[in-house]
Formats: sequence, C-alpha cells, structure tokens
Amino acid sequence: MLEIIDLAQALDKETYRGEVDRYQTWMRMLGYRLYYEKRPAVIVFEGWDAAGKGGAINRLIERLDPREFVVHPIAAPRGDDAEKHYLWRFWRRLPERGNIAIFDRSWYGRVMVERVEGFCTPAEWQRAYQEIKDFEAQLVGFGTIVIKFWLHVSKDEQLRRFQEREAAPQKAWKLTEEDWRNREKWDQYEAAVEEMLIRTTTAHAPWTIIPANDKYFARVEVLKTVVERFARELHVDLAGDVLASLPSMAAPTPVPVWAQKEARSLGIKVG
Repeated sequence: MLEIIDLAQALDKETYRGEVDRYQTWMRMLGYRLYYEKRPAVIVFEGWDAAGKGGAINRLIERLDPREFVVHPIAAPRGDDAEKHYLWRFWRRLPERGNIAIFDRSWYGRVMVERVEGFCTPAEWQRAYQEIKDFEAQLVGFGTIVIKFWLHVSKDEQLRRFQEREAAPQKAWKLTEEDWRNREKWDQYEAAVEEMLIRTTTAHAPWTIIPANDKYFARVEVLKTVVERFARELHVDLAGDVLASLPSMAAPTPVPVWAQKEARSLGIKVG
C-alpha cells in the first residue's frame, strides 16, 4: 500500500512560505473557534524516524494561543504508566473541552514498536486494534475531533536524513542507536504500519498519509488537513469572511513597533 504514495511531491520555498502563512492564520482563528464551541481535539503524529514530525508540529502550533494546546512527546512508558494498561497514560493526557492535545507518537506504538520488538505478546497487539478503535470512538462520542497522520518517507530519504544528523553537531543528539536498529527492521515495521493503517482507519477517525520526502510539502499538507477538518467540524466557511464573525480576541495579534525595531537590529526580517 505505502509503495503507491507519490513521494516526489514538493513545494518551492516561496510557495511554501505563502501557504504556511495562509494556513497558520486560519489555525489561529479556528483555535479560538474551537475554544468558544468547547470542542476538544486530538491530533496524532506517527511516521518513520526522521520523517519530520517535530517540524510539522512546530508549524502547526506556531500561531496558536499557547493556552489552547499541549504537545505530548511519547516515549517508552515508565513508572506507573508501565504498570497499567497501555492506554492509561493516554487517557490521562486527553484535552479539556476547547483545547488541543497533540501526540508526537501515540497509542499506536502498541501495534508497531511493541509488536515488532516483542514488548507485548501476539495476542496483546492483535487485540489492540479493536481496543484502539473503541478508544477513539469514545473520544469522538464525547465531541472530540480526532486527526491522525502518518508521515511517510522513503528508505533512501531516511538514510540521507540520518547521515545529515550524524554530521551536524547541533542535530546529532536526535539520532540514536535505536534509530539505526529500527532501520534494520524496515520491512517488519512497514508490514506493521500497513496493517495498522488498514485496520484502524475509520469514518470518524481516518488516517491521513502525508508524503514527507519534501519537508515543505509535508508541513503544508498537515496544516491544510487540520484547517479543513476543523472548519468542517466547526461549520466554518473558509471562503467567507470568517474573521468578522469571530470574537475580537481571535484577530491576529500585530507585532509591536518596538519588537519590529529590535528584530531588525538583530538582522531578522519582519513585515
């Protein structure tokens, strides 16, 4: 299935900047609308190591009110989390009404890394597909908007990014021995990913596969997907003059003159 994804899709820098600006403006407005309508949202990011999840998340939240969202980076469970049902730690991190929870990795580790690395039994990960669908159905039943991304890169592109990180002192910390070990099991992970995508996409919580060989294209597609889904769920017409109908606090905040001057003195382009 993943082999049919067109990974050649790309954007030039100028187009990228324009699209990011447009969708980030919408994200800011829709974030306030989400709050006023008291709709919680859960956004899940999964993907290959070095696929660009962090960069996509950064662009997604850049203009959001920081009171509206929390980003949860998920690693191996520790302490109480390791002693309880694997979904326990995610229940604890669900958002309040009107807020957004963004998961950098998620409960899908059960049917990927835990399956491939043998951290759970075959019976446990096979049972997890239905458990996860039930979990997400409960979220949607509560009014939660659930958006799930798989960021897909080619094996060659992943290797290029690994080598780039390895050679750059400011990026080397991102690369671990575990990343290299996981890469050696690419085929096993690919099989697990494909089964996960097929068995856990639903009408209320579908997967969106993002071609991510080009980071510019991937970031814009993530922004576009979230904006369009939020607009549909919140009954917002993206073609209309929505700004006029939103509370005044939802208007984009202008950069103060003093801040513009300070930025220019530091060589930072503004405006």
